Amino acid sequence: MSDIASVSIARPLPEVADELGRSFSEYGFAVIRDHGIPIDLIERAEKMSKAFFDLPEATKQAYHVEGGGGARGYTPFGTEKAKDAEVFDLKEFWHIGRSLSEGHPLSEYMSPNVWPEEIEGFRETFETLFSEFEKAGDRMLRAIALHLGLAEDWFVATVEDGNSVMRLLHYPPLPESAPEGAVRAAAHGDINTITLLLGAEEAGLELLSKSGEWLPVSPPPGALAVNIGDMLDRLTNGRLVSTTHRVVNPKGDAARRSRYSMPFFLHFRPDFTIETLESCIDPESPDDHPAPISSHDFLLQRLREINLA
Repeated sequence: MSDIASVSIARPLPEVADELGRSFSEYGFAVIRDHGIPIDLIERAEKMSKAFFDLPEATKQAYHVEGGGGARGYTPFGTEKAKDAEVFDLKEFWHIGRSLSEGHPLSEYMSPNVWPEEIEGFRETFETLFSEFEKAGDRMLRAIALHLGLAEDWFVATVEDGNSVMRLLHYPPLPESAPEGAVRAAAHGDINTITLLLGAEEAGLELLSKSGEWLPVSPPPGALAVNIGDMLDRLTNGRLVSTTHRVVNPKGDAARRSRYSMPFFLHFRPDFTIETLESCIDPESPDDHPAPISSHDFLLQRLREINLA
């Protein structure tokens, strides 16, 4: 097993910031314990997620937003493709975004949420979980800021009202009709700032190390797998690395049962400019870093590459 950091973020952040930073620099991943998201909320959300995916296909399909790029509501099985992949991923999912007040200045960037009427308490449960993910994400970004030598609260304004998305994921039992080469989630990097993932206890999640080896990421039950997204990689000029990862098909009995997980893709504000941090520019190669780009433009560019825009 690799030495991906496994850290309790109930500890004082200055004590854990560099351990996390080293893991994010080397692997792009860390395992986070004591993240503060209540276990009863997680269990309730998992139950509701399963109940939704158990609904008839026609019922789920009614929540598919045509032309919405999968940003809200239901995305059917066999839609999303990883960048450069030949075949689609073996998954279906539901997206929940930020609920903005009417007339909010950022509402042009974020569609209203869609809520299934068939499952009582769905909206309340997932709006609460969205908020809890944000709190855990804030704590992670504070630790990252300390590691980068920034003020602890440096990221607060960059992600305030950001275009974050919570995804409920269902990987059905492997269909015999799956195209050759199809996997549950093909090798990809995440687009966003950081991703916080619940439900990675079941084997399957793997990261690609710098030496080209696939390593398992196996958090203990209830812990989060957290990884760096392309936006933060770009901001830090590759100092914190957005690592290619995948979810491989299971063998034996596990292939005949569903896999569920809940990633939270934490995003910068759409109007935030991703401009390389000065501390991450090599003085000997001062021009060797990406050009500034708004997080919204960067997101659109990447969504087109994965068949969602």
